[in-house]
Amino acid sequence: MVKFFKMPAVKIGSVFLAGMLVVVLMSLASGLHGLPSVTWADENSAAVMQSTQLPGLGPDTIPNMVSMAGPAVVRINTTTISEIQLDPFFNDPFFRQFFGSQFGVPSQQQESHGLGSGFIISTDGYILTNEHVIEGVSQIEVNLSNTDKPYPARLVGADKDLDLAVLKIEADSELPAVTMGDSNSIRVGDWVVAIGNPYGLDHTVTVGVISAKGRPMNIGDRQYRNLLQTDASINPGNSGGPLLNLKGEVVGINTAINSQAQGIGFAIPSSTVKSVIDDLINKGGVAHPWLGVYLQSLPEDSAQSFGLSEPKGALIAEVISGSPADKAGLMKGDVIVGYSGSAVTNPDQLIELVQGTSIGSQVEIQFIRNSEAKVVVITIEAKQ
Repeated sequence: MVKFFKMPAVKIGSVFLAGMLVVVLMSLASGLHGLPSVTWADENSAAVMQSTQLPGLGPDTIPNMVSMAGPAVVRINTTTISEIQLDPFFNDPFFRQFFGSQFGVPSQQQESHGLGSGFIISTDGYILTNEHVIEGVSQIEVNLSNTDKPYPARLVGADKDLDLAVLKIEADSELPAVTMGDSNSIRVGDWVVAIGNPYGLDHTVTVGVISAKGRPMNIGDRQYRNLLQTDASINPGNSGGPLLNLKGEVVGINTAINSQAQGIGFAIPSSTVKSVIDDLINKGGVAHPWLGVYLQSLPEDSAQSFGLSEPKGALIAEVISGSPADKAGLMKGDVIVGYSGSAVTNPDQLIELVQGTSIGSQVEIQFIRNSEAKVVVITIEAKQ
């Protein structure tokens, strides 16, 4: 089972303290002691992504990179306030059937606390993290590495589908920031370093490699299409922290772990972040290109019944009313085999093609209906 590693509310007790002691001892035994530097300053990105590097330190060794990156990694504390019912008897349907609703249901407010990680992407206090770290919370505070004073943070922009969020804090002076690297150029086997706050252990550094790329993953109601997989140790509380290459550049945002395995974690690639960061900051969200169909793979034994020699393509299971696909006349049972000149072999490939299309663009879609090849032009719209 794959899970987010947002740190939930905990009670400090003997069991928790013993668990923390075990984690500390394991960290000491592992001998991990370094991490790449970070400076999120892509020349082609928005001005808010410009940052400075600390003088006298270079990405020559992992400890030097830790010295550069560490100050930009933050701890995110969240508070959620909810109403809890004190006596469920008053909400019993049989009680209400006989006595009606004249009795108020006694309740009280309850606070729960969460923990996550993030990193500063500009010297004026913009911070990147996962959306699931701050989803539904009532209050957000950020702790920097050089002070115990928490900074109140406001949510600038978020996208649930991409699981990304940008926060903003106000500081009296310029803050250390990170550098965004190119996740497309990183290779399986390349060394990476993670920094975060697992189990509340601030600024823990772990080292590993990229063990796979392009992993699709369903977690709850989110569908990830292109995650980096790493064996750098990551745990609850690491969500939103940076995954860095040995040049000290952020190549991923640590997002999820496989709870049934050791040494398998997942990160959102930096290429995804760089493509949407301006919209998150300037517009508060991201407009997603939308075709408006539910897809499934073509059954292995039914390709011929669709007029195909092999089971390649994306079978439309349902067309959403009023969507671009609906307006263009696509129907349930159609098999999409081409998109804007590119052959479509499976649903995931078609989704990637649509996501890479600019909103408002007209695309030519080749499809099979009743064993007959057809073509339709569709205008891609923003998902509502």
